[in-house]
Amino acid sequence: MKKTILLSMMMCLSLMTWAQPQGFGGFGQPGVEPDWKDVNYAGDNLEAHKLDIYLPKTNKDKYKVVVIIYGSAWFANNMKGIAYMSIGKPLTDAGFAVVSINHRSSGDAKFPAQINDVKGAIRFIRANADKYKLDTSFIGITGFSSGGHLSSMAGVTNGMKSRTVGDITMDIEGNVGGNEQESSKVDAVVDWFGPVDMSRMENCETYKDANSPEAALIGGNPADNKEKIILCSPITYADNKECSSFVVIHGDADTVVPHCQSVFFSDELKKHDKLVEFITVPKGQHGPVTFNEDTFKKMADFFTKQAQ
Repeated sequence: MKKTILLSMMMCLSLMTWAQPQGFGGFGQPGVEPDWKDVNYAGDNLEAHKLDIYLPKTNKDKYKVVVIIYGSAWFANNMKGIAYMSIGKPLTDAGFAVVSINHRSSGDAKFPAQINDVKGAIRFIRANADKYKLDTSFIGITGFSSGGHLSSMAGVTNGMKSRTVGDITMDIEGNVGGNEQESSKVDAVVDWFGPVDMSRMENCETYKDANSPEAALIGGNPADNKEKIILCSPITYADNKECSSFVVIHGDADTVVPHCQSVFFSDELKKHDKLVEFITVPKGQHGPVTFNEDTFKKMADFFTKQAQ
């Protein structure tokens, strides 16, 4: 447990310095405030169920949407501000409404609570589109690290209520916040170095140990919970006929989530004609170098094209 807490602290410190020196994202933009802050999408009092909405600085009646999700190894339940500062501004600059969401941490609840939160937030966005000037004819989603995992899970499980592997049936959709008449579908995904195959996180071959973030996420040793590991891995669902189109971005010097994760995922997505582009960033780390003007432009251009 000490190991996981230390890792969480190190990742949070890393997140706070990723974009600052280069001025990328919002870290170089002090005072960037959302147009709507701390909107609760679940109808409860949880910090984990709040979202912020950022609109472009243009005068339009409504804007197409990109949802963004922070990385924290699933340990955090309130880092939506850091998500916008990291990857949000290039998207509002491109004309999208950006909805940055919190979700329950692995300490709050075990998976699939986190993807249930994401899908609940998306249904909320559709149910309240007019109030917040949102055009839900297009909803994209992106996130980094564990946020990349959750964004990918949202994209590969479109139209899927549950999935069974062996003796375990996992409720993928959930009912967070209600609005069950609305769809949780997303139209396009940019996955920034997300862990997508939990069975091959250790040396690209096998499971991490019982002190790993994914162990905390599922509530047990991954090697002893193989069915849960399959069910919480986005790569499992890449054959879904309703899967979104993907861009996958990963640095080849990432020491937190191995680059092979995105190789595995991209290969699987490509088999099903769902991969638009796999971008490997030379010397890219878990944020630093991987986040740069070119990759931000690739993200924004992809969403812009998909939204047409």
